[in-house]
Amino acid sequence: MTAKFAQFVQKWSLALCVVVISLGMAGRTQAASPDPKLAAKIDAATFEVVIPRGSDDPLTYEKPLPLDLLPYQERTDKYFSIGTAFALGNNRYVTAGHVLMVGVGDLTGAPALRDASGHVYAIDKIEKFSLQQDFVMFSLKEQPSGSTSFDTNAKPALNSVVYAVGNALGTGVVIRDGLYTSDTPEDENGRWKWMRFSAAASPGNSGGPLLDEEGKVIGVVLMKSANENLNYALPIGEVLSAPDNLAVMDKRTSYQLDVLDYNQNGVFKGQFKLPASFADFSANYLKAFYGSNDDQLKALLQQHSNDLFPHGAGSNHILHDTPELSFFPELILHNRSGEWSYSGREVNRIPLNGNGYVAGGYVGHNFLFHVRRPDDMKASAFYNDPKQMMDLILKTGFWNRPIGPEKIKITSMGNPTTNTTFTDNWQRRWKVFIWPLPYMNGEIVLFALPVPDGYAMMMRMNPSVVTHDSMIDMKALTDFFNVDYGGTLSQWKDFLADKSLLPDVLKDARIDIEDGKRFSYDSGNVAFSYPTALQPVSLDNQLAIGVGYYEDHGKFALQTGVIQIRLNNTDPDRISIKRHIAPSPDLDDNFKETWGKLVHKQHPFDGEPYNDGDEMDIATVIDPPKSDAPSELYTAFYGTQGTHKPEDMKAKLTLLTKQFKIKAP
Repeated sequence: MTAKFAQFVQKWSLALCVVVISLGMAGRTQAASPDPKLAAKIDAATFEVVIPRGSDDPLTYEKPLPLDLLPYQERTDKYFSIGTAFALGNNRYVTAGHVLMVGVGDLTGAPALRDASGHVYAIDKIEKFSLQQDFVMFSLKEQPSGSTSFDTNAKPALNSVVYAVGNALGTGVVIRDGLYTSDTPEDENGRWKWMRFSAAASPGNSGGPLLDEEGKVIGVVLMKSANENLNYALPIGEVLSAPDNLAVMDKRTSYQLDVLDYNQNGVFKGQFKLPASFADFSANYLKAFYGSNDDQLKALLQQHSNDLFPHGAGSNHILHDTPELSFFPELILHNRSGEWSYSGREVNRIPLNGNGYVAGGYVGHNFLFHVRRPDDMKASAFYNDPKQMMDLILKTGFWNRPIGPEKIKITSMGNPTTNTTFTDNWQRRWKVFIWPLPYMNGEIVLFALPVPDGYAMMMRMNPSVVTHDSMIDMKALTDFFNVDYGGTLSQWKDFLADKSLLPDVLKDARIDIEDGKRFSYDSGNVAFSYPTALQPVSLDNQLAIGVGYYEDHGKFALQTGVIQIRLNNTDPDRISIKRHIAPSPDLDDNFKETWGKLVHKQHPFDGEPYNDGDEMDIATVIDPPKSDAPSELYTAFYGTQGTHKPEDMKAKLTLLTKQFKIKAP
């Protein structure tokens, strides 16, 4: 995620805050007391910046929206109020760059200006733009009748009286007085100085004029100070002296990926010719912006490619550890100690009808979900109908729309506007969906990985303008997304039947139930079978396949590390096959001690039964193909409740191992 992503989210949230408070143009109020003639001029030369509300809502709700709970002006206004603009004459208008950018990529329409009478004026051409100085100059298609404009003063005196004019909190243009207190260099390299002033400013003031006592523009109101009760403006001289007919981007940026503890710093730098329509301006800006983000992410991953999981010494713990079965998704994170480790836990689980559920959690900017398909929903509908799948998630009350004091449950988002697939570097096939949220100018981006019992998911909600950022981030994160594959044998049967769902690690998997008398498994490096005399075989058996990250002919691949078959979802009786890798020299003694026990078939891998709480277990090492120093070993395990005769346990283990084959790679 770039710093620009965070900036857009912040500005987006601010704009939404303004919308919630009020959307309309109220009458002008004066906190200061300029003379009536000057106040009238200020009133006529200052405008609200608005974007249209969406007229079509694709969402379905649990009940009709109680819009009567909203303030009258908010529920009747056809526009969102996002900031302030002002006139400089000769069809020149100015606002803050970040105000205009709220409309870039907007789902409902282009920004426009609205005067005190409620008349809306469409933008004609963008004439000047500076990302780093945060301003834009533009013209209108229609000139307001009887309009006036501000004169300018490029050399105001320090400690003089100023008026901050703006659409404060979306309630109409307010004039507030204060002092022009000081200048401060811009942070990157002091290319210009910001003006600091004490007149109050609120959300919605951005882009408004900072006036001297005579009503001349001395600056463009932009932001509040983070540490003191002062506000910032760009000197109007910087706007006037900026190159004509040019959009300029020259701003320091920083790219950060949720799984990394370091950033990629760079500069978003470029320019393109103006004037341009707002649509053309948006297209050119987004092309440059997205291209810069693509380059920064690529540079971040390339710069650290030797240490990115699964490469580098920090990966060895995961690479040499036997996978722990995890059906709730995790991300593999790099920590300050240089190690890669799993992060992500189930925070809540909400049951669905038909034995389904939605389990949720989060890591960084990502919501993580495991959705278990209800037994009464056909696999074909679940995997191929994203509307039905999202409707299941929404049944949990995951997303509500606030209307006044109420939160109205969203029950359906309809069909996604984007429905594509993506294959990650581990050769897993993801389904990628995007749903619009026009009422808040946002979108939901969902990456869904099919698993036998449903989906493992990664999701973000963001302003529509940064959906591209989310997409490239989430594509990169799929390579650090860890989840295992589990479900009933009935679910596995449906899953394996649809080859489009399968990752490469399971593309050759053959799982058979021979008339309910024998279970057979053949996939990857191993094949085995066992009769019902070892463990009853039925479609209710729970099969879990834990995947790990293994070096294969000089490259890393996702391969099977654990195979477990439980009698059912509640019975602890189970059969387990595990793959163990010889530890690298840098690993701690625990790895080496366990490997020594495996090599020498010592307890608990000696083929002797033992008690573990209220169950009895037995395990052994499968004899590997002839090798003086094997690099990997397989163990076979059987566990069952209660106490049993040792000879019976050994007989059970023999039923598992006698048909076990390790296949040549």
